[in-house]
Amino acid sequence: MSTRKPIESWLTDMDGVLIHEGTPIPGADAFLTGLKESGKPFLVLTNNSIYTPRDLHARLTRMGLHVPVGNIWTSALATAKFLDDQRPGGTAYVIGEAGLTTALHDVGYVLTDHDPDYVVLGETRTYSFEALTKAIRLINGGARFICTNPDQTGPSPEGVLPAAGSVAALITKATGKDPYFVGKPNPLMMRAGLNVIGAHSETSAMIGDRMDTDVLAGLESGMETFLVLTGLTTLPDIDRYPFRPSRVVDSIADLVAEI
Repeated sequence: MSTRKPIESWLTDMDGVLIHEGTPIPGADAFLTGLKESGKPFLVLTNNSIYTPRDLHARLTRMGLHVPVGNIWTSALATAKFLDDQRPGGTAYVIGEAGLTTALHDVGYVLTDHDPDYVVLGETRTYSFEALTKAIRLINGGARFICTNPDQTGPSPEGVLPAAGSVAALITKATGKDPYFVGKPNPLMMRAGLNVIGAHSETSAMIGDRMDTDVLAGLESGMETFLVLTGLTTLPDIDRYPFRPSRVVDSIADLVAEI
């Protein structure tokens, strides 16, 4: 096997790696502190499109984890960047929260339900039948279908919640149109994030708790990959996949010395 170059920049998932159900995972603070002291570029990523980076910064700060706003990269930001590249100044009908609508406004998109260029589906805790019906009719009328991420479920203190991927499947069933998913495991989100911090995949690493999104996205982006066992993927799960992470560690605490 070829020897990889030293890691000069880090990307890490948030839920299951740094926090779990609103509580910091032991070692997360030391890891983030080490990154900031090292001066190495880094990003905290999330497929969740509900919150803006400013919102997430505030939430993490309340937990004792200090991540600058500019070091947070969401599927909503990646989606806005993608649409701005594809069709600058376009229009979209959006099902989602402030994280997504703010990101689209910031790139100059107009949000409308009148003949939009795109229907953009993101995460929300209040999916409405009326909004989904409108999205289906707009897609049938020619709007292109975009979804921020393919996650079928998301975590909550009460248990799993249906996520954007599950709702996208409903729309697909009704329209016959598959969405383009921007978030992980699409390497587009990773490469756009690397560009934000001026990093290169050959000298970057991705840390995640899911084989099917985090590790796969890192692998397909050409990065070194670390799987932590503090989230969804368990040790027996790994052999079920046709690919493997570069390394498996118990938690983020085991990577502090790697910085």
